[in-house]
Amino acid sequence: MQFDEIVGRVQLKEQLRDLVEQNRLSHSILFLGKEGSGALPLAIAFAQFILCERVNAPAKDAAPSLFGDLEPEAPAIVRSDSCGACPACIKASQLMHPDLHFTFPVLKRDSNHNKVLSADYITEWREFIKKDPYGNIDDWIDYLRENSHSKIDNAANKQPNITVHECEDILHQMSLRPFESDFKIQIIWMPEFLGKEGNRLLKLIEEPPAGTIFLFVAEDDTKILPTILSRAQIIRVPLPADDEVEKYLINRGMDTGRAASIASAAAGNLREAMRLGSSEGEQWERIIRDWLNLAISNKVELLSKWIDEVNTMGREKQKQLLNYFISLVRLTVRLKYAGEMAHAMVQSEKEFALKLGSMCEVEILEEMAEELGKAVYYIERNANSKMLFHALTIRLYYLIKEKYLILVK
Repeated sequence: MQFDEIVGRVQLKEQLRDLVEQNRLSHSILFLGKEGSGALPLAIAFAQFILCERVNAPAKDAAPSLFGDLEPEAPAIVRSDSCGACPACIKASQLMHPDLHFTFPVLKRDSNHNKVLSADYITEWREFIKKDPYGNIDDWIDYLRENSHSKIDNAANKQPNITVHECEDILHQMSLRPFESDFKIQIIWMPEFLGKEGNRLLKLIEEPPAGTIFLFVAEDDTKILPTILSRAQIIRVPLPADDEVEKYLINRGMDTGRAASIASAAAGNLREAMRLGSSEGEQWERIIRDWLNLAISNKVELLSKWIDEVNTMGREKQKQLLNYFISLVRLTVRLKYAGEMAHAMVQSEKEFALKLGSMCEVEILEEMAEELGKAVYYIERNANSKMLFHALTIRLYYLIKEKYLILVK
């Protein structure tokens, strides 16, 4: 993976390149970014940049010194990205470089195997990163349950974990000399799942062998062991701007209007943007139209059936539905304020926004978006979805039909 494949964040990429070019690499770096920021792909691209055989390589046309000690060393070739073509880059891009190691939360294989390591699932990990580089921990665990080449004891796995056995394996692997590179890199994804057993790594993190680099990738620094956090250089990974997400979606073949709509809805979250842009995302508008029609007409029996169907979707798809609804509300507000942007909208979304805008003032729309945002928050925390959608439907009814703000101050 190269820097060019990472959406936006030009200044941050330059900062990372400077660390290598100016020989200021810390032996422990924490990439801290919210879900969908792409902190993991950025860390992998950084690792590939470090391992690249042509980064800072001596210039081939530099003449050697006659006696070996009178002329300065050959100047280095300063590169803005890994070459992507050398053997090291090819192996790193496939997550198969012998000096690039990964640690991530895992599940027990079955009740007869107490010792579980990330290496047991490295094949699934490579497949997952290739398929969904912006996925979160829930996506990874779902993928693991559905696609694991090893039997997983679902009954014994309520939470993924980075085990004490994994910490011992890290100590062993990092104590060895690099195989092919001058560096040995350990990427630890979601150190929030590293419990007190992570203290076993402190001495290694603080005084690692020469060329050893730890790259932590996290979403919430408050859940990381303070002893580890205090030993890491923190690099904050911001969410990309909407126009950067829009450009990324267009480059992947999406039409301009839909890309603009999804970029606005995702608010920088690349994971959400990819899901809204999937074929399933095209169905959300119809589902939302049905929901609002049933709510406004107060068809209780059909509405109850609609909620039952939504309840079977699962948490992630329910979040996608609500986030897409939020995007439509935002588009409606933008259309009311700036009608000139209508030409860039998908026709069906434009019609929806015009209809909703004719029924609701901006204050109502803002309250609606806030209620939908709260619903996403509660779904993420395992709220009862049937009760949540019933309550949300009642609020939407009063907001649209009665044009009445339900405010709890």
